[in-house]
Amino acid sequence: MAVTTTAPAAPSTAAASRKGGAVAVTAVLVLLVAALAVVDVTQGTAHVGAAQVWKAFTGDAAPGDASVVIASRLPRMAAGIFVGAVLGMAGAALQAVSRNVLASPDTLAVNAGSYVALGLVAATGVSLPLLASSGVAFVGGLAAAAVVLGMSGLGAGTVRLVLAGTALTLGLTAVTEGMLLLFPVETQGLYAWNQGSIGQNGFGGVLWMAPPAVLGLAGLLLVARRVDALALGDDAARGLGVPVRATRVVTVVLAALLSAAAVTLCGPIGFVGLCAPALVRVLARRHRAFTRIRVGVSVSALAGAALVLGSDVVLRTLVSADTSVSVPTGVVTSLVGAVFLIVLATRGRDLGAASPPDRLRIRSRTVFVTVTAALVAVLVGLTIASVLLGDSKLLLGDVLNWAQGNAGRAVTFVLDTRVPRVLAALLAGAALALAGTLIQAVTRNPLAEPGVMGVSGGAALGAVLLVTTVPMAGPAGMAGAAFAGAALSAVVVFGLSARGGFQQNRLVLVGMGVATASTALISLLIVLTDPFNATKALTWLSGSTYGRTMPDLLPLGVILAVGAAVAFVRRTELDLVSLDEDTPRLLGLGLSRSRLGFLALGVLLSAAAVAAAGTIAFVGLVAPHAARALVGRRHARVVPVAVLLGAVLVGTADVVGRTVIAPAQLGAGLLTAVIGTPYFLWLLLRSRGDAR
Repeated sequence: MAVTTTAPAAPSTAAASRKGGAVAVTAVLVLLVAALAVVDVTQGTAHVGAAQVWKAFTGDAAPGDASVVIASRLPRMAAGIFVGAVLGMAGAALQAVSRNVLASPDTLAVNAGSYVALGLVAATGVSLPLLASSGVAFVGGLAAAAVVLGMSGLGAGTVRLVLAGTALTLGLTAVTEGMLLLFPVETQGLYAWNQGSIGQNGFGGVLWMAPPAVLGLAGLLLVARRVDALALGDDAARGLGVPVRATRVVTVVLAALLSAAAVTLCGPIGFVGLCAPALVRVLARRHRAFTRIRVGVSVSALAGAALVLGSDVVLRTLVSADTSVSVPTGVVTSLVGAVFLIVLATRGRDLGAASPPDRLRIRSRTVFVTVTAALVAVLVGLTIASVLLGDSKLLLGDVLNWAQGNAGRAVTFVLDTRVPRVLAALLAGAALALAGTLIQAVTRNPLAEPGVMGVSGGAALGAVLLVTTVPMAGPAGMAGAAFAGAALSAVVVFGLSARGGFQQNRLVLVGMGVATASTALISLLIVLTDPFNATKALTWLSGSTYGRTMPDLLPLGVILAVGAAVAFVRRTELDLVSLDEDTPRLLGLGLSRSRLGFLALGVLLSAAAVAAAGTIAFVGLVAPHAARALVGRRHARVVPVAVLLGAVLVGTADVVGRTVIAPAQLGAGLLTAVIGTPYFLWLLLRSRGDAR
């Protein structure tokens, strides 16, 4: 009888213990946020330490010290807590409703949507109050999130979601950077704002943004039970009477509202909405109470606040106060997010397929010959038009006289500067297309390209580092720096992805982590340098061929010729590698060795293209995919057609950027990003249908 009376108490005791553990963890997070807030208030450029801060609270401080604490330190601390909390809540809601561990305001392009919306308003010269700016940011962020979720599919593989978000972010950022270059006065300060800083001047901004945040949180708490039901699956949720589609739409709208409040106040603070819920998921393995959305959102808010304040404290501890004041907090949190992506990828979990392979197409030799001839004709016509058109229009006779050395001084000057630019665009486009063909074959992922793999980002980081530290560096130094950056990125990406034979999902996520880190470091370099260097770096990052000379193109030409020859000679090996894992091994092909060789060649081609023409996005995606659609999947035909398509695409973007708004110019990279983004998203949408 003693046994029967004591047995029922055991489950309730265990449940109470688990509940007590969850409460204890929450209390620890609260204390951590409080401790970080206290430390953050004592840091800054002014000589106001802990003693002066305490006197400011008690009313015994000098007027200057009290002003620093009340007007700057406390608002900065409050903004850090506010932004971290609302981004943590937004990330937790997005991950719960999409059942995707990589859903966040960053990966859903919410921040990029808000950035372009505010950029459009700034370019018009209209000055909006803070609350109206929040509304603009909300509309832009919500529209971007809707596009990403619609293209990738709720509940889809994590890699697909990141690919869609990254593609849209690239396109929207290209549009905004174009406005920064065309309207430098109207958009002054917008680039620095986009890096995210919690610095404030008084409590006005926090107070204005508090109502939208409270409204978003209240809405999430109201739909919490419905969101919890979605974790059981759509069919089970419908069986419980939950309107699945309406619940998802409402949750995404509320998350966008929270994100807009944070973005308006401090700019995009990167990856807080990704990392904070990840910490809560780790805690949920031991404390099941954290799996419920109401508790998870609240704890994610605490984790987000700790992440933002911790980043600010660490930055100001490791860097001198005078330097740290110029470093945006968002750069630090983006670096943390990049590390998170890499760690998630290297853990070896099944993250879902990025996309199914292309459909097998068989095209006749006649089709191949016709397509190739047509592309050659287009390339010749484009080259002639590019040489003749620009801010100064020329005639064919002028070009013939220049070639014979008989042209006048004005014509000679124009063609001496224009011809290398035209050749740089054509060669860079061909090299990027060939690099994309190799990378897509190796990863068997038609949505992969050098930018996604982090190679272009590494090359850009190396070049911008040289531009900002050695402004007078020549083209040879630029090329060397780009090669070094690309090589370092490739070593990191391929080294971390080697385990398991370069699985496509691991490669993509590690590459995106490296690309994110490169972007954050580039932003850091640009923000810390003087305006002249920042403009130069932004122009170069937009894919400009300005200032190229014939000697600058020699390395690119040689590498492209060697790469094309290797791809043609080893075309059968490329076909086998792109099929599956088993067929090459059955035929005695060393799969890992072949992959590494092709990837190394793709890295070399990408670095050479970046050194010659700056950062140009999506060419390595669009050209190979279009080539396969036109002539089939045999690389003996894909390689030449892709190379021609790449040259035509970048050449067209270059001549349009030089002529449409002359004498002002837009880099070819901006135009290819604007063109490539919808094409990329269309491919993702189509592959989603194929997967079904």
